[in-house]
Amino acid sequence: MENELICQLIIWSVIFMVCIIIEIITLGLTTIWFAGGALVSAISVFFGTSLIIQILIFAVISLVLLFTTRPVALKHFKLSDMEKTNVESLVGKQVIVSETIDNLKATGQVKVNGLEWTARAADETDIIPQGTEVTINEVSGVKLIVSRI
Repeated sequence: MENELICQLIIWSVIFMVCIIIEIITLGLTTIWFAGGALVSAISVFFGTSLIIQILIFAVISLVLLFTTRPVALKHFKLSDMEKTNVESLVGKQVIVSETIDNLKATGQVKVNGLEWTARAADETDIIPQGTEVTINEVSGVKLIVSRI
């Protein structure tokens, strides 16, 4: 009987650790709640609860934590509204062409925040002269894909 309880405790501990590791890797604020359910189930082993009750405790606690605290945590961390940084923040920005953009000749540059970037036209046939105002559509490697405003 004692070996069975130790085995159950080990199983809940492994589930707890796996959930924590997955959460650390994904940062999705999902498996952390199942880790909480596994922890409570592991504690219930010390009170001599049956395996069926432990599984029910795991399911109920995990789901309650998931549906009640996850929305609060998401609002607090604002994971979905994180501000774009670095290169991602360039998309949508309007800039001036500093060297004529010609995709066929593989030439063209724009100046963004004081830095020169290689630029290509979104429309392959469009030649955009120096001094033209353009919008950055996307970043492709170290090149900015732009289009006329």
